[in-house]
Amino acid sequence: MAATASTLMGSPWLRIRLLPEVPPRLLLRPHLHRRTFSARAAAAADGGAGGAGPVRVRFAPSPTGNLHVGGARTALFNYLFARSKGGKFVLRIEDTDLERSTKKSEEAVLSDLAWLGLDWDEGPDVGGEFGPYRQSERNSLYKQHAEKLMESGAVYRCFCSNEELEQMKETAKQRQLPPVYMGKWATASDAEVEQELEKGTPYTYRFRVPKEGSLKINDLIRGEVSWNLDTLGDFVIMRSNGQPVYNFCVTVDDATMHISHVIRAEEHLPNTLRQALIYKALGFPMPSFAHVSLILAPDRSKLSKRHGATSVGQYKEMGYLPQAMVNYLALLGWGDGTENEFFTIDDLVEKFTINRVNKSGAVFDAVKLKWMNGQHLRSFPPDVLIKSFEDRWKDAGILQESESGFAKEAAELLKDGIDLITDADAALSNLLSYPLHATLSSDEAKPVVQDKLYEVVSGLISAYDSGELGEALAEGRDGWQKWVKNFGKSLKRKGKSLFMPLRVLLTGKLHGPDMGGTVVLIHKAGTCGAVTDQSGFVNLDERFRVLKEMDWESQRKEQESPAETAVSASP
Repeated sequence: MAATASTLMGSPWLRIRLLPEVPPRLLLRPHLHRRTFSARAAAAADGGAGGAGPVRVRFAPSPTGNLHVGGARTALFNYLFARSKGGKFVLRIEDTDLERSTKKSEEAVLSDLAWLGLDWDEGPDVGGEFGPYRQSERNSLYKQHAEKLMESGAVYRCFCSNEELEQMKETAKQRQLPPVYMGKWATASDAEVEQELEKGTPYTYRFRVPKEGSLKINDLIRGEVSWNLDTLGDFVIMRSNGQPVYNFCVTVDDATMHISHVIRAEEHLPNTLRQALIYKALGFPMPSFAHVSLILAPDRSKLSKRHGATSVGQYKEMGYLPQAMVNYLALLGWGDGTENEFFTIDDLVEKFTINRVNKSGAVFDAVKLKWMNGQHLRSFPPDVLIKSFEDRWKDAGILQESESGFAKEAAELLKDGIDLITDADAALSNLLSYPLHATLSSDEAKPVVQDKLYEVVSGLISAYDSGELGEALAEGRDGWQKWVKNFGKSLKRKGKSLFMPLRVLLTGKLHGPDMGGTVVLIHKAGTCGAVTDQSGFVNLDERFRVLKEMDWESQRKEQESPAETAVSASP
């Protein structure tokens, strides 16, 4: 296959043709002619129908596993294209792999698509005038069109055994030729065919491929793509057991369902050659083709399970929002030409154009997806966001029913640090905990400890025992700010020298959300009754008991002794 850099931009036509024309060749059966042909299918430069009829696109998953994010993006691009053009989005189930296809997988795929908000106009569950929408229910249609091709001479019966086919491959390999069918039965006489039929020899239907020339298409994403026909060989469209082959099914389905644009993954690009030949042999108009690049892992290999979660269902279970998944998948290979990265599905429908889809691979960045999920989470109306957090905390056994407003204050305090709704549990549990000893023994805490932490402890315990700190916290953030300002003056500390020791001593941690809001919320948790016994909450009384039990005097002596030693050693 050879691809040029030219694009469809500026040309009102999509051209699909076989070049050069090859003179007809008379076969042994006099009514059959072997020739090449040319076709011209209209397609507007922006990917529209070009006046050829309504836009109809399809997503055709195989129900053999979960919906991969790559498949979801293909479905999304089809959906956006259809909606942006006022067309139809068709869902077709390609379940011809009877051994691997399952009803459970089909249901999961449909559920994932519905979760993403990609509602389809026609499909196995909603019907439509071009059904059935499962390939397993369309066998009579495939046989009908296979017989039509047989009658026209476009296909022939092939009685080659598996052993003969393997020998052909080996011979081609030895001659350094493409492993194509040598055409043994392409020119068989009627008598030879009848003899094998009488013996009951199994046979396949093979499509006659011109031996010379090339096929070119103008892909809406990739520009001009061409294939030489001598690399193909006559290919099977119906197996000996009567089951149709993938490329034949897809062509018949797309044609009879009046699909105007085939938007699919680039791994299907090689299939276009076989399908184009079948289209023309059956006399069907050719759709426009657009092949979307692969989704790549960070190492630029094809995204697979070894890179972590790859299915839509997995991300759903992990707590991702459908709005974020749709937004992120749309940006994998597409953009509206601005710096904007935040889109609702309605925004995408309004702005999507196929000519802005990039033909190079797009890297799936799980960190970026999580960040984007946080953006969508925080875009919820405040009451919706608070309710979602509160329900999550109740389900996790952290909170119980309460009219105190604790959940509202906790949600407002923690929301900026939560990108996944499932992270809300850990965020609140962390805030309620008090890992003071572990924090003080860490290397990161050494500068705080060595900055005469014992001085801050002494004043803090006095403020708590006198009731001064409790009264200030009861007044909320304003009360805290007034108190901490006066407390800093009494110790002659401000900025980091004041707030880092207070954060460590009151929260037990070196990092966290706004300190004033955190301490006020800890105080409220100890008085409002909203926090459960199973939450791991350590109230202020218990925190100060821990502070009083620690040996701060030894720390003071340890930090002062080097200075005393230096004084005694001086002359």
